[in-house]
Amino acid sequence: MSQTYDVIILGAGPAGMAAAIYTGRARLNTLVLEKGLPGGQILLTDWVENYPGFPDGVVPFQLMDNFRKQAAKFGAKIETDKVKDVRRKDSLWLVLGNRGRYQARAVIIATGSDYRKLGLEGEARLTGRGVSYCATCDGAFFKDKVIGVIGGGDNALTEALFLTRFCRLVKVIHRHNQFRAEKILQERIFENSKIEVLWDSVIEIISGKDRLESITIMNVKDKSFSEIRLDGLFISIGMDPNTGFVKGLIDLNKLGQVKVNKTMATSEPGIFAAGDVTDACPEQMATAVGTGVAAAIAVDEYLSR
Repeated sequence: MSQTYDVIILGAGPAGMAAAIYTGRARLNTLVLEKGLPGGQILLTDWVENYPGFPDGVVPFQLMDNFRKQAAKFGAKIETDKVKDVRRKDSLWLVLGNRGRYQARAVIIATGSDYRKLGLEGEARLTGRGVSYCATCDGAFFKDKVIGVIGGGDNALTEALFLTRFCRLVKVIHRHNQFRAEKILQERIFENSKIEVLWDSVIEIISGKDRLESITIMNVKDKSFSEIRLDGLFISIGMDPNTGFVKGLIDLNKLGQVKVNKTMATSEPGIFAAGDVTDACPEQMATAVGTGVAAAIAVDEYLSR
């Protein structure tokens, strides 16, 4: 078994990196485990304009690389490994990864959520090139453009309404003939002259060479196909929190998010959580950072006791 850390942080997105900066400054022996490239979901966008302190915007990779460097400056160790299990071992927590076994006095879960994908050819290739999953992140790039929004829930309709601030026309594509979103959102959609609703439709093809150029939709009732020229497509069909590895260990809500209290503590003493994986973060980078800081401060207090 390797050395025992004061805290292991699972995930190197904005929440995890912010937590690592603070635990490092508190002189806690900190290990960050990240399954891929440090940065998280924010790396799916090509520009960040809504993070405080950058009035002209910033490249996501550059911003997150600065987070990483700052955490490393204060002593946090960052390793690449995908965590598959967390379990109690006497007074410690044992973290099992694909590449190693690690133990710590406390754990911060900051594994984030993954945008639910359509799974269509071209979707991944054109992400950041016209295909997006976050209107507040990327909406301003589509000023006076024609864009599509796929989905029919609260988040999809909220994003469609938000996008009308910038776009010339928003086409909402929904597989049913009525929305499941709350009534007030539906009323606003129907009253907005910039929004067109395409009922009973699903996307079959996402097309474009270097950027999104068009989509092909199918009417689920008559099986007819139509090609629609678009400058942008926002996919809003839900998010899946990365909590499968702690199911049964700590309390999750019906969406699979980690339940936390005001100090970001979970139902299990010694395990804290931060960022989009929790039920206390509105899926924004700034709030993810805030919850990461709160979790780090709580861990320091917990270990001091």
